[in-house]
Amino acid sequence: MQHAGGPPLPPYHQQATAGADWPQGTQPAQPPHPGPPPQPPHPAQPPGFVGNVPSGRTPHPAQGGPTLPVPPASVPPEGTGHVQLPPGGPVAMPSPPPGAGQADTGSTTLAVLLIGPAGAGKTTVARLWAEQRRVPTAHISLDDVREWVRSGFADPQAGWNDHSEAQYRLARRTCGFSARNFLANGISCILDDAVFPDRPVIGLGGWKRHVGPGLLPVVLLPGLEIVLERNAARHGNRRLSDEEVARIHGRMAGWYGSGLPIIDNSHLDAAQTARALDDVLARAIASPPQW
Repeated sequence: MQHAGGPPLPPYHQQATAGADWPQGTQPAQPPHPGPPPQPPHPAQPPGFVGNVPSGRTPHPAQGGPTLPVPPASVPPEGTGHVQLPPGGPVAMPSPPPGAGQADTGSTTLAVLLIGPAGAGKTTVARLWAEQRRVPTAHISLDDVREWVRSGFADPQAGWNDHSEAQYRLARRTCGFSARNFLANGISCILDDAVFPDRPVIGLGGWKRHVGPGLLPVVLLPGLEIVLERNAARHGNRRLSDEEVARIHGRMAGWYGSGLPIIDNSHLDAAQTARALDDVLARAIASPPQW
């Protein structure tokens, strides 16, 4: 092989090993190892990468792929690093106000369970009540959480069976975990569910287990004609037959005489019902219901 303007060059392996063919001071520290030609350098990686592996992972020793988690690198003070959150535990009963004064429910961290039949206005009232409070408040709707299940959703209109009961139980437990985590971090919660008084194990007792003894249950129970009218305006799987609505409403009558506070919102709009809920909760904090 020959290059322009000079004598023929020795073969590649001879060039690599013949130190006399390299200009003074430029010969390599050790001869290159025979094998495939060197690879070009890796392009610059964005922040959060170590070499060609995302930070927080370590390459597999044989395949070079990221597989094993490793502790993340320390985050500078000005970053948005991991924030330690208190773990959620059973919710305790809120402390009553000192003296004979009425509790200021708008500035108190509370856990509320709004109970009522289909069409009672639970979701509308709970959402409005949560939005109007002066302290951070979350609304957790059991129906919304149930509908997180897309494939295999147990539609209540198809009838009650083991499959639908399992999904109800799972949704209630998920709501309870969420409420405990919110409350442990200073965020009040209002949950809504159609809890039956004649099924305490999966109803009120289940909520008490999942959230804690500090949960304050309140019942919304308008007249049958009102819930039938509101149910007729619903769409999708949340709209029930008139027969089912009447059956649920009849079972809810068992809350009378239970000791739980009951609001008849037949002639109250959502804002008026939310104010009535505040009054009921203030009394419940001063004298917690036995349930």
